[in-house]
Amino acid sequence: MAKGRKKPSLTGAVSAELRKDFNLSNFKAKKLLNSNVKHKEQTWIPLSPAFQEITSIPGIPMGHITLLRGHSDTGKTTALIEAAVASQKMGVLPVFIITEMKWNWDHAIQMGFKVEEEVDKETGEITNYDGFFLYADRGNLNSIEDVAAFINDLLDEQNRGNLPYDLLFLWDSIGSIPCDMSLKSKNNNNEWNAGAMSTQFGNNVNQKVLLSRKESSPYTNTLVCINKVWTQKATSPMGQPKLMNKGGMSMWFDSTFVITFGNIMNSGTSKIKAIKDGKQVEFAKRANLQIDKNHINGITTRGRIIMTPHGFIADDDKAVKHYKNDHSSEWVAILGGMDFEIVEENDQMEETNPFAQEPD
Repeated sequence: MAKGRKKPSLTGAVSAELRKDFNLSNFKAKKLLNSNVKHKEQTWIPLSPAFQEITSIPGIPMGHITLLRGHSDTGKTTALIEAAVASQKMGVLPVFIITEMKWNWDHAIQMGFKVEEEVDKETGEITNYDGFFLYADRGNLNSIEDVAAFINDLLDEQNRGNLPYDLLFLWDSIGSIPCDMSLKSKNNNNEWNAGAMSTQFGNNVNQKVLLSRKESSPYTNTLVCINKVWTQKATSPMGQPKLMNKGGMSMWFDSTFVITFGNIMNSGTSKIKAIKDGKQVEFAKRANLQIDKNHINGITTRGRIIMTPHGFIADDDKAVKHYKNDHSSEWVAILGGMDFEIVEENDQMEETNPFAQEPD
């Protein structure tokens, strides 16, 4: 034998002999590992052209978990409603999970969401809304566990053939509702809440949503969550404050797409108003927008966008002028005429108090 050449071992020879008659396909079938592993082609629930232009992203990725996070009144709900409006047009069933109880049907309708009004024949008053959507709120969802059970139940009904639609779950919002243990103890414990989010969503609901991307799944389900935030103090003299998610980080880890609205320390918005003779109408807000996490195509972008009661528009004078011309007649009753002035009021100095740990 040539010098330096390693002599084949007995165990190696035995392994090679066994491999001659081994059939990997038969082994996969025996272990039920021969299912389709291919994912469907990526599809999107489109958001407004202004959002697409700024982010270079079509909208909300179907079959994934998307977080819309940021301080109050920065554009998160506008993005959520835009997704709901688009999903209706696509035949994807929007499922509203409203636990913060700031939901406004008039706003959703103004943005183009389609509802059927149920009207009292005697009084003419609108008593309810119906249509191509599902809706649940704090009337029957009082804990994190309730929200998870609600989603799981709808997914089970879908699997049984009783709900034959792709589903778009829209939760407003994470951080607005405690877990069962916090409720029973009457102590809103942030660690318990984070643990419940990890157990109920990280180890359960989220995985079911993500599995719907496989070609073997007859439906594609999507979860979009507004996530309340808080600002963590800098941990060192040279450190920087951090924007943290309420309810823990399990949803961040499972999300494939995260959009942050506003700044770390404040909302990062400025109000755009029409003013005449001391009267004013706030008709838009300019806000910062950033794609913080994107495991779909890797694109991360940052820019500014303008949110209006009718949806997002581009952050430029031409778009503002066009919007003003389209809707200024609606402001006449308040301002008393069309000869009003457009002004911008900066809110960015309204800072949030940073905390050492998540506030209750």
